[in-house]
Amino acid sequence: MPSIRTILNRFEETVISLLLAAMTLEVFVEVILRYVFNKGLLWGTELTLHLGAWMVLFGASYGIKVGSHIGVDAFLRVQPPMARRVISTVAVLGALCYCALVMIGAWAYLSKMYAIGIELQDIPVPRWVAHSILFIGYAMLAARLLELLARVITGKADGFKLPDEAKEGIKMYVKRDAGRAGAPGAAPQGGEVPRP
Repeated sequence: MPSIRTILNRFEETVISLLLAAMTLEVFVEVILRYVFNKGLLWGTELTLHLGAWMVLFGASYGIKVGSHIGVDAFLRVQPPMARRVISTVAVLGALCYCALVMIGAWAYLSKMYAIGIELQDIPVPRWVAHSILFIGYAMLAARLLELLARVITGKADGFKLPDEAKEGIKMYVKRDAGRAGAPGAAPQGGEVPRP
């Protein structure tokens, strides 16, 4: 039986995929309507804007899980393991403070939108519903940060899982050269081109 964490991970991936698919489909339909039929959807731009916002804010927490956020960690990598854990703990606590500030502001904003009761400009959806991702997205981000903080404190991680672009670039270069070396008619190693 799958765990709650597995179910939440699948739910998160499914929602992000559906949002991306819906946004792509809406933009495709809008382009066809505009350039083929010379018509458009009055609410198309607003829908795309909100779908994109939901996808980005929903995906921010998923980015922490899979390690896709960009970060500068050259200083962190040269530190001993204990120093990395301390620096990462401070960084996660700072990120959690930021999440808390945004969530407080989002809650105040959403409460006012709920009290006023206005809808979006072109779509008959209450503004507080459409903008609720401000609170939901940062709450999910805070949950992932708390999970990371627990792993750092217990020694299961020593920081954010960040992509190493230099290492990935070298791997791609080596793989490309290996593919060229094995291809028929490929230039020999060293870059010399055989003469006829």
